[in-house]
Amino acid sequence: QLTACVCFDALMTHLVCCVSAEEERRVRANDREYNEKFQYAVYFSFLILQSNCIMTSKYNIITFLPVNLFEQFQEVANTYFLFLLILQLIPQISSLSWFTTIVPLALVLSITAVKDATDDYFRHKSDNQVNNLITSDNLPWMNVRVGDIIKLENNQFVAADLLLLSSTEPHGLCYIETAELDGETNMKVRQSVSVTSELGDPNNLASFDGEVVCEPPNNKLDRFSGTLYWREKKYSLTNQNMLLRGCVLRNTEACYGLVIFAGPDTKLMQNSGRTKFKRTSIDRLMNTLVLWIFGFLVCMGMILAVGNAGWEKEVGSLFQSYLAWDTPVNNFLFSAFLSFWSYVIILNTVVPISLYVSVEVIRLGHSYFINWDQQMFCSQCNTAAEARTTTLNEELGQVEYIFSDKTGTLTQNIMTFNKCSINGQSYGKDTHTTCACSRDCMYMLDFTPFNPLADPDFCFYDDKLLESVKVGDSCTHEFFRLLSLCHTVMSEEKSEGELVYKAQSPDEGALVTAARNFGFVFRSRTPGTITTTEMGRTVTYSLLAILDFNNIRKRMSVIVRNPEGRIRLYCKGADTVLLERLHPCNQEYATDGLRTLALAYRDLSEDEWEAWSESHRFADKATDCREDRLAAAYEEIEQNMMLLGATAIEDKLQEGVPETIAVLSLANIKIWVLTGDKQETAVNIGYSCKMLTDDMTEVFIISGHTVQSVRQELRSVWLCAHCTRLYTAHALEADMEAEFVSTACACKAVICCRVTPLQKAQVVELIKKHKKAVTLAIGDGANDISMIKSAHIGVGISGQEGIQAVLASDYSFSQFRFLQRLLLVHGRWSYLRMCRFLCYFFYKNFAFTMVHFWFGFFCGFSAQTVYDQYFITLFNIVYTSLPVLAMGIFDQDVPDHRSLEYPKLYEPGQLNLLFNKREFFICIAQGIYTSVVLFFVPYAVLSNATQSNGVPLADYQTFAVTTATALVIVVSVQIVLDTGFWTVFNHVFVWGSLGSYFIIMFALHSQTLFRIFPNQFHFVGSSLLSFLSHMCTSKTNTVIFLSRCHSANTDLFSSIIYILNFFVMKIYFVSLKTKHK
Repeated sequence: QLTACVCFDALMTHLVCCVSAEEERRVRANDREYNEKFQYAVYFSFLILQSNCIMTSKYNIITFLPVNLFEQFQEVANTYFLFLLILQLIPQISSLSWFTTIVPLALVLSITAVKDATDDYFRHKSDNQVNNLITSDNLPWMNVRVGDIIKLENNQFVAADLLLLSSTEPHGLCYIETAELDGETNMKVRQSVSVTSELGDPNNLASFDGEVVCEPPNNKLDRFSGTLYWREKKYSLTNQNMLLRGCVLRNTEACYGLVIFAGPDTKLMQNSGRTKFKRTSIDRLMNTLVLWIFGFLVCMGMILAVGNAGWEKEVGSLFQSYLAWDTPVNNFLFSAFLSFWSYVIILNTVVPISLYVSVEVIRLGHSYFINWDQQMFCSQCNTAAEARTTTLNEELGQVEYIFSDKTGTLTQNIMTFNKCSINGQSYGKDTHTTCACSRDCMYMLDFTPFNPLADPDFCFYDDKLLESVKVGDSCTHEFFRLLSLCHTVMSEEKSEGELVYKAQSPDEGALVTAARNFGFVFRSRTPGTITTTEMGRTVTYSLLAILDFNNIRKRMSVIVRNPEGRIRLYCKGADTVLLERLHPCNQEYATDGLRTLALAYRDLSEDEWEAWSESHRFADKATDCREDRLAAAYEEIEQNMMLLGATAIEDKLQEGVPETIAVLSLANIKIWVLTGDKQETAVNIGYSCKMLTDDMTEVFIISGHTVQSVRQELRSVWLCAHCTRLYTAHALEADMEAEFVSTACACKAVICCRVTPLQKAQVVELIKKHKKAVTLAIGDGANDISMIKSAHIGVGISGQEGIQAVLASDYSFSQFRFLQRLLLVHGRWSYLRMCRFLCYFFYKNFAFTMVHFWFGFFCGFSAQTVYDQYFITLFNIVYTSLPVLAMGIFDQDVPDHRSLEYPKLYEPGQLNLLFNKREFFICIAQGIYTSVVLFFVPYAVLSNATQSNGVPLADYQTFAVTTATALVIVVSVQIVLDTGFWTVFNHVFVWGSLGSYFIIMFALHSQTLFRIFPNQFHFVGSSLLSFLSHMCTSKTNTVIFLSRCHSANTDLFSSIIYILNFFVMKIYFVSLKTKHK
């Protein structure tokens, strides 16, 4: 089957309207008749109703041809050439056969259609495989409908977005892996609503008739809000009760779920939307130049039309008696009108349709070079570089600003517990100290004798902390107790004492591992309990509440009851958030500045817990503004806490980061770091990666918290001139845009700290708006997506934070150090190749087309072409297409290692020196000059030449072939001069194309074709004389040629010498230019 499902346009339009108008979703379990009246995600495949069918393809067998042609003719160039084809079908206008346009147009449309069909075929194949997967109930995925209850078994993919009803695990728990959604391979726990957790029996599930009222389909993976109505009661539903399509059931024998969202309504499919289309600066310039060329074409057509009117009025009227106008033409003005359109057809090759196809082929080749680059392959993670788009390659050679995330991009995002502060006492040593004696004194603690459950890979270098734990210091014990309880880590015990932690973030895993090694081992959890081993003793805590972490709260808390019955809230979070919620007695200690993550606790009485629990239960069951109500409840309890201490986790730099930043800086690329970390961390990273150096005369830190204070600090920066500055942004205000940009761009290094994902995108947009420079954003996490999409070029790092950044990016690889090769080698080469390609392409087509313009003054402005129609058809698609493609794909000026050794070679792209309006006009002037030589020299030589018997030597066809042969030779010599790096492909394409011209031309002028098609091939053997007139450079050929043209020998020989001199001078000037470079 080519297609798994066919979607009818009318039905889809109706469904889209339904979805867009959907304000809430109502789903009744085991009641298809009720659910189908809402038409949730309904498809009709082969007249069979399907609810869970996905269709990522664009076409089917019936719609492919009309839809694909409609899409292709939305391109202005394709529509333009279709218009020319229609004009050529009018005999009174066209002097060319229709196939001179339809052959190139059909070729271009066919190539694009084949590419689109191939891509869509693989989409159909993928859709077909997914839609025909079988559930545990032997039901194909495509036939699953909203409201069905389906069974999942261990290691199975979730077929749709399900409400978890029950599980074989206690308390309705199940474990899932969400790598397909967010790239995280760690397990996550989900739990059913308590009232449905006992519905494990299929008979009970078959009689379940609960109704769910929830939010409409959306793309928020971490949020779900709904209510279950059953047996006259209602139960609130959250994301913890949902199993999303794309997840995999792990470590759970089986579970049952109610289908809430199916097919395109699932959150996975809602997140597969298209990113906005990005265009390069060369694309935008080329569009402008094409419009100018169209205007130039119209001007040439008008000049020749005016000439036709004058010629018909003054000269053509003398021939009316025996050479009358055609039937529709009754005066010279109408003749000029038709002549204008005729010349529009003839001169249209100044912008050939093959230009756009050639550009796409070259970009595709450049993308494959990036994908195949073994020097950008990471063997550790088995990840190669990937060009996820083919439209931005040359833009990589013009980047001026790089905006980089810190964690996971510059650093490894592999956290290690290095230091901590407990009750005012600091523990831990700096492993990066430069003092040799200090390094010699450091040794890694051995936890095995103290704790048999310790992780052998954990490293710590201060024995004072271990001694504090051994002597039973209460603050130290409480510190690690908090770390062992306040988290969302999942524990898996593969064998006795062999624990494997699966954390949602690396820093959380590092903290729980630290607590494990110091004697407070997290063992397992259930929905209501957390079991730990504290100093060798097993302790089970009742888990009363979890106050979730999010980017707004920047903290998480748990409320537990210990075996003695004491209720305590444990909280950990960002210091700036947590310190303001401490008890007044802790404020003095807090202002001393404990960095990174702060830890605190609060004891709760039974009355306080009961009162807060009731308000929390009310907020949790609210159907409106539930998130706000929960946030208010969390804020109420997280007050008056006692500070325990703080942790310091190290995130090491990736390999080669300082060297990469140094090389990119030498290439005049400005690097800004945008991070959510605090100022101190940002500055330390700046020095570590050599963005900041000791020789910088001044470091300016802007840290105002009001608009006025930030403005004053910005202006004070300019009071000190000739200094290197660091700018750390804490706020962005609309009325300070100009001051922010001018100050930041004057700095050598810029680090913006405490920025949100939205502010990252705002910084990028400011530079795009005010500096008009090409920007590149690089990141590895979901919080970098907005920045990646805002920049001209987005690069995703496939690291520890999942693959969401990669999915939103234009290019991806696994290490930041590969960025220098992407820009300085592939980007620079792509820009160089594209610029040389465009310069040559415009040159050769103006040289080819302008000959028609000059000929118009000698043919009575009759729109007669110089070349025959076969040459016009084949020039751009056979004779000159492959050599310029080879140059555009393989050319290079210096090897890759030289590009890295001399970063200054990158600057021409930033300054846009290789292809701009000036270079375009130079190419046009060169093309026009070449056309003048190509037309007037043969015309001067052959116009009055006669044979010994008085018969004219040349006729129209001889002149046409002579000019065409000279054109092919000239443009071939030109590309030989322009090519800087020769490969086998260059040689084969250049000399093969030149040889193909002679073979085809001899064949078209052969007697055989004349006998078979006398109406199409009028001339026999005229090409031989024309070829000899250009190929007789040897003495023998010259004598043979001169013997056939006695009276013309002097003029013809001198013209040959003139053309040869023309080439010699051209080679001389090119060599001088190369030597100068």
